[in-house]
Amino acid sequence: MRRDDRDDPFDEFFREIERMMNDVMDDARARGGAGAGGPAASEPSGADVHLDVYEEDDSLRVVADIPGVDKRDIDLRCDGEVLTLDAAGDAREYHERVRLPARVDEHSASASYNNGILEVTFDRADDSANIDLS
Repeated sequence: MRRDDRDDPFDEFFREIERMMNDVMDDARARGGAGAGGPAASEPSGADVHLDVYEEDDSLRVVADIPGVDKRDIDLRCDGEVLTLDAAGDAREYHERVRLPARVDEHSASASYNNGILEVTFDRADDSANIDLS
């Protein structure tokens, strides 16, 4: 018994996926994206940052993988709740805002950058203050 492809329940599904992928590729070509004589993958663009946040007893540590930038081209800002990272190198740009899982003392920050790995450490901010009753 020979199977009739017209009865394939997934045929329409796969055709729709192929149509959507073709639409995406056509849009990329129209904007001058890669594969259409546009910029190559190694030219400047907003790159995704691989970032991990570690909560420790009295501190919070953020470790980010941002290769290809010089230390002096990294801009870090923190308001106690959100860490903002902007960095630009010859081949990449990074723009990241990270909501920290705990409030930190932004003035306690220390940062190091070595071999493409950025590490920022903060002291946790006190959640509440003791009030002396007189």
